[in-house]
Amino acid sequence: MVTRPRLHRRLSPAGIGRLAHSTSVTKRGLVLAGGGLAGIAWETGILCGIADVSPLAASTLLASDVLLGTSAGSTVAAQLGSGATLEDLFARQIAETSHEIDSGVDIAAIADLFVTAMLTPGATTEQKLQRIGEIALSTETVAEPVRRQVIAHRLPSHDWPQRVLRVTAIDVATGELVVFDGDSGVPLVDAVAASCAVPGVWPPVTIAGRRYMDGGVGSTVNTAVAADCEVVVALVPSGQNAPSPFGDGAVREIAELGDSALAVFADDDALAAFGRNPLDPACRIPSAHAGRAQGRREAQRVAEFLRL
Repeated sequence: MVTRPRLHRRLSPAGIGRLAHSTSVTKRGLVLAGGGLAGIAWETGILCGIADVSPLAASTLLASDVLLGTSAGSTVAAQLGSGATLEDLFARQIAETSHEIDSGVDIAAIADLFVTAMLTPGATTEQKLQRIGEIALSTETVAEPVRRQVIAHRLPSHDWPQRVLRVTAIDVATGELVVFDGDSGVPLVDAVAASCAVPGVWPPVTIAGRRYMDGGVGSTVNTAVAADCEVVVALVPSGQNAPSPFGDGAVREIAELGDSALAVFADDDALAAFGRNPLDPACRIPSAHAGRAQGRREAQRVAEFLRL
C-alpha cells in the first residue's frame, strides 16, 4: 500500500524563496538532468571520466550535499545515493544485456504532440503541462507494474539514502512540479518511476491516488529545486543549442545561477553516440563510452570550478 506523501512540494516563487533561505544552508549540489537511457549512460560515463583524471573532483561531486535528479537524472542520482561505485555503475551501462525494454514509440511523433500542446494560445505553463498530462493518460503503454519492474532493476538499493536526494515529477492533473525526497513517505522506486514516466511513452505513475509524469517535461534540470545550494554542478545530456518548449531551457536556468554554477553539456561526439532515439536500449553502450571520454576532457575544468 502506498501512503500519501508527506512531502509534496509545489514550487511557487514563494516556495523557492523559502527553500533558498532555509536555516540549514547546503553548500554544494549535483544536478543530474533528463535525457533518456542515453542520458543515464552518459552521466555515469562523465563521472567515471572525471574520476579517471581527477579522483578528487569526482569524489567531491559524489559527496555533494544535494543530489537532484530529473527523469534520467533521477535514476543516476538514486544510483549514486545507493553507495554503488562508479565502476560498478559504469559496468551496468556497458553490459550487453539489461532489463530495459524498448517502447517502440516514434519519438518524433511524441515530440510533435508536445509542440502542439506548447502552442496552445493564451495557456499558462501549467495548463500546457496539463495538456501533455492528458496525452500521457490517454496513450496506451505497457502496464504500470511492468514499467515499475524495469525501474526497480535499475536501482542498486530501493531505500532512500541517508543524505539529501531530491527527485522531481509533474502532477498530471495540475501540471505542477512536485519534489519527492526521503521524508515523502513515497517508495524510492515509485519516485524514480514517476520522474522517468515520459508522457506518451511510459504510463504515468500512481502514488497515493494521484498520477505523475516525467519531471523533465517542463525543465530537464529544475535548478530551482537546488536553490539552497551555494555551488551547483549540472550534467546535461543534451547540446547547448537543444530546443526547449519553454524558451532557452537548461541553458537559461543554469546561466541565471551565475558564477555559482557549472554546466557540462553533451558534446558533438556524445550527441552522435546518443543516436536518433535516446530511449532505445541499444544507445546505452556508445553513450556511456562517449560520456567517459568527454568526462576525461572536462575533468580539469570541473576541478578548477570546485577550486581543487
